[in-house]
Amino acid sequence: MILCFGELLLRLTAPGRELLMQTGRFDVHVGGAEANVAVGLANLGHTSAMVSAVPDNPLGRGAVAAIRAQGVHCSRVAVRDGRMGLYFLSPGAGLRASDIVYDRAGSSFATAPADSWDWDALLAGVTRLHLSGITPALGDETAKAAIAAAEAARARGLTISFDGNYRARLWEAWDSDPRAVLTRLVGMADLLFGNHRDVSLLLGRQFSGDGEDRRREAAEAAFAAFPNLRHIASTARHVDDADRHRLSARIDTPAGSVQTDEVAIAGIVDRIGGGDAFASGVLHALMSGRDEATAAQWGLAVAALKHSLPGDFSLFRQSDIDAFLSGGLDVRR
Repeated sequence: MILCFGELLLRLTAPGRELLMQTGRFDVHVGGAEANVAVGLANLGHTSAMVSAVPDNPLGRGAVAAIRAQGVHCSRVAVRDGRMGLYFLSPGAGLRASDIVYDRAGSSFATAPADSWDWDALLAGVTRLHLSGITPALGDETAKAAIAAAEAARARGLTISFDGNYRARLWEAWDSDPRAVLTRLVGMADLLFGNHRDVSLLLGRQFSGDGEDRRREAAEAAFAAFPNLRHIASTARHVDDADRHRLSARIDTPAGSVQTDEVAIAGIVDRIGGGDAFASGVLHALMSGRDEATAAQWGLAVAALKHSLPGDFSLFRQSDIDAFLSGGLDVRR
C-alpha cells in the first residue's frame, strides 16, 4: 500500500476561461497534490490510502467521498475543527497564463498539531510513503508533521517518494525556511520528483550548461548530497500558448539517465494536476518492477493524457497508457 499525506482541497475554477469573478460563477473540483497521486495510482490498480484532515461539514465529507469513489482508502482521513482549504483557478487562454489564488489559512489540515498524527498506527501495512513540498509549505506544524512522517517511515524501512512542488506563495506567507525543511525531507527520500531548479534551491547553487547537460549536472549533485536517493524523475515543459505545450520526461539514477522524446499536447483542456499524473505513472511503473525507461514513458503518457481531462484527477488505466504509446488516436470501438 502507498500512503499519501497532504491536504484535500476544493478547487473553484472560473468557467469558460473567464477571469476570477468575471461573472461570479465557479466549477468545483476536488484535488490536492498528494490526493491526486493517490487517485492516479488507484486507477492504475494500486492500493492507495490518504492521510489528511477535513472539517465535519458537506465540503469535507464531499471531498472524502470524491477520492473514495476513485478507490482511495480514506479511513486515515481525520475530522477536525477548522475549514476546508480552497484554491481558485483562472484558466489560461492564448498568451494569458493560468493564475491561482490560495485560500487555505486556518484549514482543518493546516491547523492540525504536528503531534496529532499517530504515525505508528497510520503506517501500519504501508510499503511506501508519498509526500510533497506543499504540505510543509503550509506552516510550521505541517512542516513538522511531514518530517515526522518521513522519519517514522524511514525507521520502518519504507520507501519514500517526495515531489518538490515548490509553492513560493505558500512559503512566503509565514516565517519559513524552505531550504532547511525541504533538504531534510529530500534527505530521507529514495525518489525525488524535481528538476534542476529544485536541486538549485536545495543546494544553494546554480548549474551550468543547458537542457540535458544541466539536468544531469544537477542530478549528480543531488545524488552526492543525498545518499538515500535512487531516482530523480522530472519533466521538461515548453509552453507555446495555453492550448499547446510540448512535454518530455526524464529519470536520472546515480549510474545514468533515460529521457523520452518530446510530445506535443494540443487542445489542452486542463493542465492542473499534470505533474501529479506524471508522478503516479512513474510510481506505477517502478512499483510494478519496470525499468527506468518504462517509468519515464508511462509517466509521460499519464501526464500527457491528464491534459485532456477537466479537474485535478488522473482517471487513466494501463490500457490508456498502452493506447497512448501505440499512437492510436482514432476512436476505439
